[in-house]
Amino acid sequence: MLIDTHTHLNFLAFEKDRDAVITRCLDNNVWMINVGTNLKTSKEVIELAEKHSQGVFASVGLHPINLDTGLVKIKFDENEGKYLEQDFNFNQYRKLATSPKVVAIGEIGLDYYWKPKTTGRKQRFFEKQKDLLLKQLELAKELNLPVIFHCRMAHDELIKILNTNYLILNTNLKGVVHCFTGTWEQAQQYMDMGLFLGFNGIIFKLNLDEIIKKTPLERVLIETDCPYLPPPLPAEALAKAGPMISRNEPLYVKYIAQRIAEIKNLSFGKVAETTTNNAKTLFNFGQD
Repeated sequence: MLIDTHTHLNFLAFEKDRDAVITRCLDNNVWMINVGTNLKTSKEVIELAEKHSQGVFASVGLHPINLDTGLVKIKFDENEGKYLEQDFNFNQYRKLATSPKVVAIGEIGLDYYWKPKTTGRKQRFFEKQKDLLLKQLELAKELNLPVIFHCRMAHDELIKILNTNYLILNTNLKGVVHCFTGTWEQAQQYMDMGLFLGFNGIIFKLNLDEIIKKTPLERVLIETDCPYLPPPLPAEALAKAGPMISRNEPLYVKYIAQRIAEIKNLSFGKVAETTTNNAKTLFNFGQD
């Protein structure tokens, strides 16, 4: 069994064959967590999860890119669409998160890829993202749910915020840093907080081998972030993919597990078993 801990099957890339993709995954014993990025997509991932008795779960949250700060122009992904929110509606997200299919708050965090150029606007931009993050951490605390963190070009800032606000939050932080691309020192700081590191197809594009080698398997989660970041596919899989050759899907999480097994000189079975147990422990699910 494998668990893809970060998917976006509600996105438009799966509009024509979403049910078939899910069926294919479940038939091959691959479970998944579909991750919300705003109110619209959070509702969609819950609806998707509730259609299946087991193996399909949801996470809800407001991605930092989907916060309308009024300070920066962002290039939107056509798969997700343009759905900005002026502020975080705590009560609406709380209501969504009460669904038994919701296993986490996320993806939430910091994204400094698109940012203003002037110092004053940058500072206001950073403060708005920080405020959004803290509100969602409060929701995770209230509902006792783990967090799926998004962090791009801001690891030191995220670590500082989490360390600084431990006492304010007054809780043991549970969660995963999705699509980890930081340094080993940053990885250590996240793990010292009790967080997991999520690895996906980016490991075939960036050299993260040493970090993967050093990271205890008990702190690793595997994911696809589909439809993005497809791993290199063997010939047989390429033939089956057909016109969807550039689209990632949860079934391909096995290639992430295989690569991690190679890097750490472990069996595929060991990586599959441990990362599955890690996911079940963090997200508190087994059989529905």
